[in-house]
Amino acid sequence: MAAQQGHDLNCLTIKELEKHAEQLMNKQTRDYYNEGADDGSTLLENSQAYSKYRIRPRVLRDISLIDTSCPLFGLRSSMPMGVAPTAMQCLAHPDGEVATAKACRKAGIIMGLSSFATSTLEDVAAASGANPRVLQLYLFEEREHSRKLIQRAKAAGYKAVFLTVDTPMLGRRNLEIRNQFKLPKPYKIANFPEDSSSAAAKTVMDGASSYTGGREDKISTSTSDGEDGRKRRPPSGPVSFHSHAPNPTLCWERDIEWLKEQCGSEMEVWVKGIATAEDALLAVHHHVDGIVVSNHGGRQLNGALATLDALPEVADAVQGKIPVHVDGGIRHGTDIFKAIALGADFVWIGRPVLWGLSYKGQEGVELCLRLLKDEFTLCMGLAGTVRVEEISKDYLVKVDKGGFVSRL
Repeated sequence: MAAQQGHDLNCLTIKELEKHAEQLMNKQTRDYYNEGADDGSTLLENSQAYSKYRIRPRVLRDISLIDTSCPLFGLRSSMPMGVAPTAMQCLAHPDGEVATAKACRKAGIIMGLSSFATSTLEDVAAASGANPRVLQLYLFEEREHSRKLIQRAKAAGYKAVFLTVDTPMLGRRNLEIRNQFKLPKPYKIANFPEDSSSAAAKTVMDGASSYTGGREDKISTSTSDGEDGRKRRPPSGPVSFHSHAPNPTLCWERDIEWLKEQCGSEMEVWVKGIATAEDALLAVHHHVDGIVVSNHGGRQLNGALATLDALPEVADAVQGKIPVHVDGGIRHGTDIFKAIALGADFVWIGRPVLWGLSYKGQEGVELCLRLLKDEFTLCMGLAGTVRVEEISKDYLVKVDKGGFVSRL
């Protein structure tokens, strides 16, 4: 029998895609992309959390017309899944973020761009065409760098800023430390052109350990005089990830208001890194436009809740006032179904896209997105649903450690 059109017979699942990428990536890149914080328990639990749920399929329903689309930023996304912002994609393939943008455009799937991308936000916008995209933002203590980036994103038609809020300090990533990981030539952090000729712009680690960023003498819990009389000194000099991304001074009252002023009516303001009902309510109180339940891919606080486990309390707290998205650990279309059933409006995938990019560039990302969409569509149909809005917790049960099943 002839192979069905569209299948890559060497890669039929995300797990197989991961194996291909493991063989194709060099050790430093593989370690950088795949590592979690400390012993990686939260990273592992992000994926394992999905296995605690089983689907309750309904039958004898007309599923001849399945619609996987959903509303997003005033448009219709082809499915409730986007490509999460991940840094330095040229490590996976020379075409990097531009290849990812082209694949997303072809699939009708939104792309998130990291501030620390190896392609400029303008190049990614050009490759995206009319397909929507969002900018992930680390709000630097020295605001001018962030202000310039926001203005460029507005001019390039980005729909939203996703403010990363779970990096007041950087999690300890031991393989980064051991490998003394640096961004190899000729790649550079592309969105800070004023620093493009400096060594700092071309390195990731800057010779610093990942959990302090080389700023031990600068980290404080206060922006004013401390008990010892010292004042906090914000990072200066060329922008690099480990010097500028962590910001221990971020706070709801001051920074969300400033960010909304900068984005104006052109871009929405979302917070990425919410994991509790308390912070979800604060997000609503401060009038952000949406939430991403995230633990930074298990790369920050090891021992934190898996994102799927954190999702229900966040969704329950928000009560539909603003959209709730989730990322982390999604490896199959059924995972997307389960996340939607537990209260997410939308999901974001990160590492699988990097694996696809490493495998075959743009074609590999297209494969990744197609696999997940095909699996999700099949899951919807076999569960007895034809619209994303129909998916609810009624379609799930939870299995405890003893194997006992309980309705949600």
